Amino acid sequence: MSTVASRSAARQKRHARIRLRISGTPERPRLAVFRSLKHIYAQVIDDTVGRTLAAASSLEPELRASQLTKTEEARVVGRLVAERAKGVGVERVVFDRAGYKYHGRVAALAEAAREAGLDF
Repeated sequence: MSTVASRSAARQKRHARIRLRISGTPERPRLAVFRSLKHIYAQVIDDTVGRTLAAASSLEPELRASQLTKTEEARVVGRLVAERAKGVGVERVVFDRAGYKYHGRVAALAEAAREAGLDF
């Protein structure tokens, strides 16, 4: 029998466990991913000052009107966040999958960010 009340509570517990080891620094900020049922969001965060350096999501105006699948949207979001991060001088990041499996949309976003030039 599971001691966790729901799947989202289990994910939050995994995320808390991951965050004990992963933290963004000015030299290597954290690329955090959030995946909802319809959308995906990514932020590059410097945890020492609690500041978001770059962000992108599938709610961007150019993606709202598109007829892409959710995985294709995740790839576009990965490229967008990588371009924006490079625009503010970030080349290397630490990937924070936020308790999600490295699979599907999360993996597609990460691979697209790597292809666009982020190192992690």
